[in-house]
Amino acid sequence: MTGPSSSIGRRRNYVWRQGEPQDEQPGLPRSARGGPVRRKREPEGKQPPANPRRVALDVLTAVFERKLPLDEALASARRLPELETRDRAFVRMLVATTLRRLGQIDAVLKPRLNHAPKEPRTRHTLRMGAAQLLFMDTPAHAAVGQSVELAGKTGPQGLINAVLRRIATDGPGEVAEQDAERLNTPNWLWHAWVDAYGQEATRAIARVHMAEPSLDFSIKGDRDAWASRLAALPVGDATLRRHEGGQVEELAGYKDGAWWIQDAAAALPARLLGDVSERDVLDLCAAPGGKTAQLAVAGARVTAIELSEARAERLRANLRRLKLDAELVVADALAWEPGRRFARVLLDAPCSATGTIRRHPDVAWNKTPDTMAQMTDTQKRLLDRAASWLEPGGTLVYAVCSLQPEEGPDIVAAVLAERSELERQAIAPDERSGLPVDVTEEGAIRTLPCHLAEQGGMDGFYIARLRRKD
Repeated sequence: MTGPSSSIGRRRNYVWRQGEPQDEQPGLPRSARGGPVRRKREPEGKQPPANPRRVALDVLTAVFERKLPLDEALASARRLPELETRDRAFVRMLVATTLRRLGQIDAVLKPRLNHAPKEPRTRHTLRMGAAQLLFMDTPAHAAVGQSVELAGKTGPQGLINAVLRRIATDGPGEVAEQDAERLNTPNWLWHAWVDAYGQEATRAIARVHMAEPSLDFSIKGDRDAWASRLAALPVGDATLRRHEGGQVEELAGYKDGAWWIQDAAAALPARLLGDVSERDVLDLCAAPGGKTAQLAVAGARVTAIELSEARAERLRANLRRLKLDAELVVADALAWEPGRRFARVLLDAPCSATGTIRRHPDVAWNKTPDTMAQMTDTQKRLLDRAASWLEPGGTLVYAVCSLQPEEGPDIVAAVLAERSELERQAIAPDERSGLPVDVTEEGAIRTLPCHLAEQGGMDGFYIARLRRKD
């Protein structure tokens, strides 16, 4: 069990993106220290300054009520850009902590409410207040007082005040007795993971999901030289990992295009294509472009396919910053016809993304078993199309950032059963890029979030390599 004394979830990282440890008082943004924050009186008719907690409430409401991914909700938060850098970081940390600890928070709130508030913003205000009291070391007067302020003069100020004051007094003791891993994992995911990986591994996965992830870098040049400049440590044979976080755009080498952010596990699929230098490589579902960049750096002639124009523009921008070239096609891979075949094909298929919960905690609460039914048909069709564009003797790598077997091994088995010209090309243990991940009996790779747990974990992937017979 994980109580309030645990280091998980209690890091005071209030720096945009991933965080930079700060003392609790000097230097901490006023939004986190408490208040109320005194602001200059604005001229009549002028909009008051943005309130970090109100922005966080807008984001959390968008995640739950509009089902927006957290990154998209942050990007669309109208008043977020008005905040100072450290207040923007506080917004992200507050929302992410609420999502990571949602099961525990709701368990503490439930006995203190006669019934769940009907108004969504009231529910989410209580959740954010509890997150600050229980997991963010926010002083009680700040967490309670500013949560009450969010309700407005006509809102349920009395309810919010009473509930959060009781939590400030009794909540920490209750949290110490909770089964944190179990509470913070939705039932359907817990049972699916226990069936697939066992009780012990499931608990280890859930434990990693409660911690703020580190930053992983793929480097264009000398990895050792960049390690000191980025205050990062090697992870495996190719990745650098920075635990201190920081604003990505301000780190050394960003503007020069010396590296890109890419989880250590996400960097595996492209490497499993083998030698791609001077070869035609098809990268399907390519955005945001980390794997496209890997292939381009390795000397491949890359054709990158992306369905979404908005995501394709993000890919273009990343390639421009990295000073790398690829042919980019905005098209539906299920309808597109290349008119030729490729020596190498990489399919990082759209999926439930349950392997990325440590970085995207909204996934745990906004995906359902119905998501699987929607995704698996598309995955099978995409893999079937990808196989049809492969040269004889060519290599195809299929990957999903999902922990659900129906999106990984089940899809590959179904396509192999229908396509006699395909065969498995087993991945050898020495092809794991120095990472402590599993190679299955069928010769596929399975990464789990609890791999490298002491160093911060990694995303969960299933990766299979296939070959078209000569």
